[in-house]
Amino acid sequence: MKKSAFLISGLFLLAAAMPALAQETPEDKQANTAVMEMEKNGATPEGQARVANKIKTQFGVDDARVQAMRDSGLSNGEIQIALALAQGMPGGINDENVQELTALRQGPPKAGWGKIAKDLGLKVGPAISKAKKAAAELRKEEAKAKKERTRKEAKEMKSHKDHKSMKGDRPERPAKMDRPEKGGGRK
Repeated sequence: MKKSAFLISGLFLLAAAMPALAQETPEDKQANTAVMEMEKNGATPEGQARVANKIKTQFGVDDARVQAMRDSGLSNGEIQIALALAQGMPGGINDENVQELTALRQGPPKAGWGKIAKDLGLKVGPAISKAKKAAAELRKEEAKAKKERTRKEAKEMKSHKDHKSMKGDRPERPAKMDRPEKGGGRK
């Protein structure tokens, strides 16, 4: 009896989830991929700072706008796509458009970026392209920063080794003591 009740409740949950799964469009999948790429770039504190700077320069927004969107529950990648979509809306990137996009994204029901763009008469493709381009630029910046850190660490290690090998760093050897001749003068 308990098994069948468990099975039936599982089927109801699956049936309830099916419409949500069926609503994901190819554009939503592409947008989610772009979002994940941006998230990888912001995995470290340094990466998070680079992502925030990229968003600010790309869209001409300030720290307060980015932080407000983060506080509303959007990830870096979602912020990227939301701002790209807001650019195409009448009035561009402003509080009203950003709030509308955030509300549509968070729901209820939570909408995919493809559906949001379609409902607003926008195309999500350019927003996805911008996010992917930004993610690629951030990967290059991270690789460059990593290479620079590695070069700097190698230079410091070499400097440390060179410093150790300098004669001035070694203690002086005590002078040899004069020893009396062996045999004590016997002939």
